[in-house]
Amino acid sequence: MSQENLQQNRTTRFLKAIGLYAIGNLGSKLITFLMVPLYTYYVNASDYGFYDICLTLIFFAIPFMTLQMRDGAFRFLVDADDDKRRSIVVTFAYRVMFVSSIVAIIVGGCVEMFVSVQYLWLAILLLIVMSFYEVVVQITRGLGNTVSFVGAGIISSLGIGVFSVVFVVFFDMGIEGVFIANILARVVALGYIEIKDRIICRYLVAKPDYGTIRNEILKYTLPLIPGLVFWWIIGSTDRLFIEHYLGLSANGLYAVAFRLVSVLQVLATIFYQAWQETALRQYDSDDRDKFFSDMFNNYLYVLLCVSIVFVFSLRMCYGWLVSEEFSTSVQYLYPMAVSVVLFALVAFMDMGYQCAKDTKRTLPAIILAAVINLVLNFTLIRYIGLWGVVTTSIVTYLVLLVYRIYDMRRYFKLRLYKRSMIPVVLLLVGFVLYCATTSMVIDIIMVAFVSLVFIFFMPEEIKAMLMSKIRRT
Repeated sequence: MSQENLQQNRTTRFLKAIGLYAIGNLGSKLITFLMVPLYTYYVNASDYGFYDICLTLIFFAIPFMTLQMRDGAFRFLVDADDDKRRSIVVTFAYRVMFVSSIVAIIVGGCVEMFVSVQYLWLAILLLIVMSFYEVVVQITRGLGNTVSFVGAGIISSLGIGVFSVVFVVFFDMGIEGVFIANILARVVALGYIEIKDRIICRYLVAKPDYGTIRNEILKYTLPLIPGLVFWWIIGSTDRLFIEHYLGLSANGLYAVAFRLVSVLQVLATIFYQAWQETALRQYDSDDRDKFFSDMFNNYLYVLLCVSIVFVFSLRMCYGWLVSEEFSTSVQYLYPMAVSVVLFALVAFMDMGYQCAKDTKRTLPAIILAAVINLVLNFTLIRYIGLWGVVTTSIVTYLVLLVYRIYDMRRYFKLRLYKRSMIPVVLLLVGFVLYCATTSMVIDIIMVAFVSLVFIFFMPEEIKAMLMSKIRRT
């Protein structure tokens, strides 16, 4: 196959993956986005802050619950070339989940004997259901059933929306209704996957011959667990600092702003999921360094321009998106967006560890970043409040990005193109303007200007990808 045909085929597959993941993520996250106004009007800031802390702790527990089978199952199913190997991987993942669920219930019973925890069993049930959901959707994706993966995400989010309206609005159940809505939505999504793909019926076996596969999976996943704990420290302990020093109401403000900015995380997730499949399959290609460099620079260009336009547009609409109680959180949107951008670039770099199955090397940088995060949060939040949290987030991800760029040279060599400096400069200028003024005129000018820059200086690779997509439609 010629180099031109190879590039065209890679582009076509990548665009197809982008399209599928976009449908799933944008559809599902749009509903999540719309839930923010609903929750802010029907749930007070303190209760919403309490629920956010519960979610934070659940996300901390999921890696232990799953032994990171969500990553391990996907990675090894991508390489599986026959149904026997697929059955072994799927069976092992399910057995891990069943055993860990029993352990979670036992732990919950022990806690209840000594401590009274509000909504304890709802939180445990949500933990179990979310853990199963995370693993099963990645199994589906690893088996090549991308449509089912996307469908499950949409059904889950639709379920959250519908059940939230029922339990929070009509039954006025408050945070308890939010818990129930999230649990039922994921149960429905799991049912959809099983009906459509019949994973349990097709791949679960009573007495699997694991051979060396089980040890290979554990060798891949176990180093990810401490890494994810440190990721949790970086991304989630800020809520605990906020609650301790500033109170649940401040945590509610922070949570609302973060959930709105997390739309950018959706875009990053769409790219990451499509890029993950592409990178794993193209890692051994002869032009790997050039291909990876092209993808990185194009991603940087699009991500930064879209982020700037989104944040200034969001500020113009903020008054009717959230209730007056949460309106002061608008000031944190831009720095939060910057931290999301840095996190997305770090995730791009982490692909080298996955491609080489060298997950143990992820730990040193994450440990360093976690220490920096804890020290800065402890130091800054007491003096500058929520600004200390967002500043800590930016510094942490920036340090981690620099480390990753240096360390990734052992797996692939990236080259930064000159045109990529255009959106970087715009990001810095946008930060100054966002903090210096609240004028809607400035917001409109920035949205229009960055949009024009995005179109005028668009890299040729992106234009070619868009034209290829247009011709196919």
